[in-house]
Amino acid sequence: MPQIRQSNRELLRTLPDQPGIYVFRDESGRVLYVGKAKSLRKRVASYFQKGSPRDGNLRIATMVKRIHDFDFVTTASESEALLLEANFIKHHRPLYNIDLRDDKSYPYVAVTLDEEFPRVIVTRKPHRPGVAYFGPFANAGMVRDTIEMLGRIFPFRKCRGASPGRHTGAPCLNYHIGLCLAPCDGKVDAVEYRAMINRVVRLLSGQPEGLVESMREAMDRAAAGQRYEEAAVLRDRLRALEHLMEKQQASATGLASADVLGIHAEGEFANVQVLQVRDGMLSDRQSVFLKNAGGETDTFILEQFILRYYATPVGLPSEIVVPSGFTKAEMIAEFLSGQKGTRVQVRAAVRGKRRELAAMADRNAALAFEQDRLREREKQARPARALAELKEVLGLPGTPSRIECFDISNIGGAYPVGSMVVFENGRPAPDQYRKFAVRREPGPPDDFAMMAEVVGRRFARLAGNGSPGDSSFSRQPDLVVVDGGAGQVSAAAGMLEIRGIEGMPVIGLAKRFEEIYLPYRKEPLRLSVGSDALGLLKSLRDEAHRFAVSFHRQRRDRQVSSSILDGIPGIGPARKHAILKRFGSPERFLEASRDELEAVPGLPAKVARDVYAYIHKLGKD
Repeated sequence: MPQIRQSNRELLRTLPDQPGIYVFRDESGRVLYVGKAKSLRKRVASYFQKGSPRDGNLRIATMVKRIHDFDFVTTASESEALLLEANFIKHHRPLYNIDLRDDKSYPYVAVTLDEEFPRVIVTRKPHRPGVAYFGPFANAGMVRDTIEMLGRIFPFRKCRGASPGRHTGAPCLNYHIGLCLAPCDGKVDAVEYRAMINRVVRLLSGQPEGLVESMREAMDRAAAGQRYEEAAVLRDRLRALEHLMEKQQASATGLASADVLGIHAEGEFANVQVLQVRDGMLSDRQSVFLKNAGGETDTFILEQFILRYYATPVGLPSEIVVPSGFTKAEMIAEFLSGQKGTRVQVRAAVRGKRRELAAMADRNAALAFEQDRLREREKQARPARALAELKEVLGLPGTPSRIECFDISNIGGAYPVGSMVVFENGRPAPDQYRKFAVRREPGPPDDFAMMAEVVGRRFARLAGNGSPGDSSFSRQPDLVVVDGGAGQVSAAAGMLEIRGIEGMPVIGLAKRFEEIYLPYRKEPLRLSVGSDALGLLKSLRDEAHRFAVSFHRQRRDRQVSSSILDGIPGIGPARKHAILKRFGSPERFLEASRDELEAVPGLPAKVARDVYAYIHKLGKD
């Protein structure tokens, strides 16, 4: 039995014979695993019994050795426990639970029907009333491709925000190239625009009947009226629509609306295929790679997959077809029906079309599994190869396990910031990232001086001089990388000397030719394009750049928004804070409708109207 607290050994003997969830924690209190059970007493005790089927599972055995503490929550039923387990897993992200690739919410196509002129966008955000969602998709690229093709067929607006257009009031480029109807400039009314959006929704819902015919008739009318340019635009849209429908269609299935699941599991990994049948047609397929699946049954893996994949009721069909050996159909059906609010059937693929589709899903799962496993092995091996190559080409004394990369972001010297990102063992360590607001003297921008300042401030906090409890500043890197060439490298190396840091390797990666610069060396080092070491350095540099730009925008937006608000009568510090908190960026603030401004907490309706009038006058000046 692992070394858990005596009080918890007593708990093992007093656990209730009831359904619920259990939570295992390590010595630091970190959640290792969340599970559900029909009987908490039997399930939890099974982890600590010799001869248990779990004994042969290396992943579980490793986890059990780390268990220091556990607690539990009882529920009225196993299906209620399933929902609670889903919430706990999403909140705690336990180390040993089965992990879906990327571990993010799945992307959807969303049509913002609650807006006067709706948008068609990709989203992972929680669903809100008044928006139509289609999905989920396992691949965000597939969502973007779908929206791009829809945008060529239906010229809906592509601008951000609940209201169309920019604060300048002029139509954007999309209008001039035929990809937008320009509702911002009054070139289409809300009724006509909504009719177009309804056609988008019909197509996404798998109901394309009549769309091709109506578009062809409109094209013919334009040609007959000698409006040849309009006819050509309609012809191109018709071709794009037919192409999209060809991609959606396959042989008839005999099912109305269902997801057919297939699985292939081997070792620590598994692949689940979701064949999506809509209106009797096999319209799409999602492929999902799962990790931490070692030693689990197909039923358990599918149960965990369903729990996560159908975490929201949007896009949930009325039927889920599972392999014939799946033993939790009744419980899962109860769970999904509760999610959807209407009955969802979970049916075994025993005969007929369901069996044929399930066999297809299983075959595809086996094929995709091999590709997933190869990619995962390569992904795991690449960082070690890259670090070994870096050690060799740079002549480092040891493997650079901790690498820190620095970048500067500013526009003409305004709102300058610096970033520090950290890779540990070749992988990003976001909790170790740090950002700096540069304290430069007024004058022309000097990237070298700014780099020296940021590096100097970081290493001034090394060896006990940092903020109390700051684990990132108190650790010494094995390699320092700066975004830039010889000038940035010299600035960083010179500052390290000033700080008394001896023997610290410093290099720079210049964007133009991806060359590596070293201090006191004229010629840069060039690595082959396919080099793992170069790939790692580019990932570091790009991540530092992304982090710096993100912080720069935050700083700029706060100051720009603040300065815009400074000129509005009736806006004091408290109201300014409330407005900035509500809208976040100057662009979003300038696009706000009067209703949105009136909804800002603490802002009287009259003041909100004055603000609205002021910013719209600003946009016309």
